[in-house]
Amino acid sequence: MTQSASVRDTPVLPSYASGTSSLPLLGDTIGANLDRTTARLGDHEALVECVTGRRWTYPEFVAEVDAAALGLDALGVRKGDRVGIWAPNCAEWAFVQYGTAKLGAILVNINPAYRTHELSYVMRQAGISVLVSAPAFKTSDYRAMVAEVRGDCPDLREVLFLGDPQWQELLDVGRRGDRDLLARRQAELSADDPINIQYTSGTTGFPKGATLTHHNLLNNGFFVGEGCGYTEADRICVPVPYYHCFGMGMGNLAATSHGATVVIPAPGFDPALTLKAVQDERCTSLYGVPTMFIAELALPNFADYDLSTLRTGIMAGSPCPVEVMKRVVSEMGMTEVTICYGMTETSPVSTQTGADDDLDRRTSTVGRVHPHLEVKVVDPATGLTVPRGETGEFCTRGYSVMLGYWDEPEKTAEVIDAARWMHTGDLAVMDSEGYLNIVGRIKDMVIRGGENVYPREIEEFLYTHPDVVDAQVIGVPDERYGEELMAWVRLREGAEPLTAEAVREFCAGKLAHYKVPRYVKVVEEFPMTVTGKIRKIEMREVSVEELGLQSAAAVRNA
Repeated sequence: MTQSASVRDTPVLPSYASGTSSLPLLGDTIGANLDRTTARLGDHEALVECVTGRRWTYPEFVAEVDAAALGLDALGVRKGDRVGIWAPNCAEWAFVQYGTAKLGAILVNINPAYRTHELSYVMRQAGISVLVSAPAFKTSDYRAMVAEVRGDCPDLREVLFLGDPQWQELLDVGRRGDRDLLARRQAELSADDPINIQYTSGTTGFPKGATLTHHNLLNNGFFVGEGCGYTEADRICVPVPYYHCFGMGMGNLAATSHGATVVIPAPGFDPALTLKAVQDERCTSLYGVPTMFIAELALPNFADYDLSTLRTGIMAGSPCPVEVMKRVVSEMGMTEVTICYGMTETSPVSTQTGADDDLDRRTSTVGRVHPHLEVKVVDPATGLTVPRGETGEFCTRGYSVMLGYWDEPEKTAEVIDAARWMHTGDLAVMDSEGYLNIVGRIKDMVIRGGENVYPREIEEFLYTHPDVVDAQVIGVPDERYGEELMAWVRLREGAEPLTAEAVREFCAGKLAHYKVPRYVKVVEEFPMTVTGKIRKIEMREVSVEELGLQSAAAVRNA
């Protein structure tokens, strides 16, 4: 029987969507936008640092930003120079973020968890000339690590440790500086200038520096804030790290572009201090990766905190478990909470759920395309857009896509095609109404508690162990972090058995803690395809079974 013409000719809707908005893109630089907000709001509170009790109104905040800018200018920092910042969340981080933006210097975010191996590479690859650093954080002695690598960083000429006399002197010089000079510096800037380099772990064994502009970051922060309905009445608790777009973009820039207040609960994440900050500062919005919300909900005295002022917030950075989202809505009162999806290379957000989406959409999808962006789902083999409902690679295009990886045009060309589509490597499905689910990754990147980890980097490091002849690293499901790292290793003949503890000791001080494998399995060989490729999918299946991780593997995510 032949189909009727009407059925046969019904067009299949492609997995493509473009985001519309009644609001135009901002054409400002970051500094100009901050100045405009300040002129509009006057003495409205801009920033609160809970641990120290320090507070700044918008005019006071701008005064510190300008002092940092003019102090750096007096050190010889000019447009296009790279200024590194290596510190946990603190007010000074924000001063440097906006101060470098006003100068046109390129801020290089350095992960506070980095150790000497990673620090040295980033300093050299970006050509950092001035480094602003905390003296220490948790178990990290930044002074000692900077001293260890400084001789290997030929471009580095100044190191300023926060709290030291040199840092205070820089601010004092800046406070006495010429504001007209800073105005002239700002007048020379374009919104399309590179302003920030953020390193993402690389499949080649080293991180790659995603290079972002004023236009990238400011607009993404602004439209994320629009998605949360921000006004100057909002107070945003930001426990997520500033070194990532989640903190500095979706946090700081979403706030300052709307005149909202940023609340820093602590230098690093602490669930109790986070909820205390929400309670004491009457926060209306709370950010976090899923593991943060899980830790907050698990506090024995969770019910004792007054979270009645919360209405919205963002869960992102890692696959968001559906059940956790439902608890955040019902138990934390975040009835307008949103999920955001994106990547550092796209400033970062490409999709977001809406406050008016129903509970199922808001807890089980990553939402729809963001304003002024395009997204599509393509067949990885052909590059053709797949019909809605089919799985393919998530791609995005628009103002948010990075300029490229710093000084790595070949690597840039691998992910941004000739039509400026960013190929994320994530596998997605778009439904008939344009909502998206992220269902996996083409490559084997692991997302552990919001941190992107590429196994190749860790594998190459494990190869330096004298007893390891081959190593393969995979992600295995984990109820707390979403995924944990597991290393399968082959040892040289006659070597002593290698334990997980021994591997952790070998990695200590050389790799960031989140890159250290939790599980280790010694094998004679790896499962292979007939063409000789490692079957990491099979390795994961075996590991789930042997480690008893079936319940973690069964957790549903958006």
